Amino acid sequence: MVIRKLCAVLQRLLVLVFFGLVVGRLFVDYPFAWWLIFTPLVLSWVAGITAGRSARHDMGADPREPVEVLPPVTGRWSALNSPADRVPSHGTHGYGQTYAIDITAEDEQRPRPGFSWLWPLARRSDRYPAFGADLLAVADATVVHAEDGQRDHLSRSSLPGVLYLMFVEGDVRGLAGAHRVFGNHVVLDLGGGTYAAYAHLQRGSLAVRPGDRVRAGQVIGRCGNSGNSSEPHLHFQLMDGPDLEAARGVPFRWRGVGVPANKEEFTVGGEGSADGREETAPAKGEPGTTLSRD
Repeated sequence: MVIRKLCAVLQRLLVLVFFGLVVGRLFVDYPFAWWLIFTPLVLSWVAGITAGRSARHDMGADPREPVEVLPPVTGRWSALNSPADRVPSHGTHGYGQTYAIDITAEDEQRPRPGFSWLWPLARRSDRYPAFGADLLAVADATVVHAEDGQRDHLSRSSLPGVLYLMFVEGDVRGLAGAHRVFGNHVVLDLGGGTYAAYAHLQRGSLAVRPGDRVRAGQVIGRCGNSGNSSEPHLHFQLMDGPDLEAARGVPFRWRGVGVPANKEEFTVGGEGSADGREETAPAKGEPGTTLSRD
């Protein structure tokens, strides 16, 4: 964990040094070849590779079995960037995201706006059915981190918006660290060395604060569009520590749902079961499942 933490901090510092050298070059002549300006950027890349190898080594040396928890939502949702399709699911082990999943709400009465190539460039967050949806504790737990002061921005679900998110906004947020990447987020201690993180929550929506004990199924906040997010959705992950900069990912399964693959839909009911949830579309691969694929 220490190596990953140091590498994460070093990456950001080296990128800042690179930009500082680029700006400085406009005003002064350096006593070295111009191409050496890129040295901090290369070293930052090396630090990222080192962090990834550290995470892979730790997972190989001490593999974790999937931890089964309740789904963090009710209603009809679809999965994006799922560990059922690839690991690491988000293309990186950083911030404990190895087995993270993104999910967004689906509503036949108010369909989720689709991707647009040029226009509209962006949409308001309240155009998406996920925005404002309740997020639930996946187990009895203790809140170890909670923040919801960052704003909910417009969607980035057009080609220009995605390019802006990837090459401008994403890089700037990355320099600021996990706090800005995850936006408003909550971390729960589930016990047994397992922690759950919920990211991109709605500003001002938290119903909990650090130190609170929560029960499985309890509302802890609402889905939003803060942080490094293209549209309102929930980013959920399990990890082995509370520090996003140092934690490694832990595989999960949602009870009655499993791990839905990309574009797979699943439905979780809010009433009728012993734990307050009735899974109306159980998981892929489980008896009686009826998950649909777009």
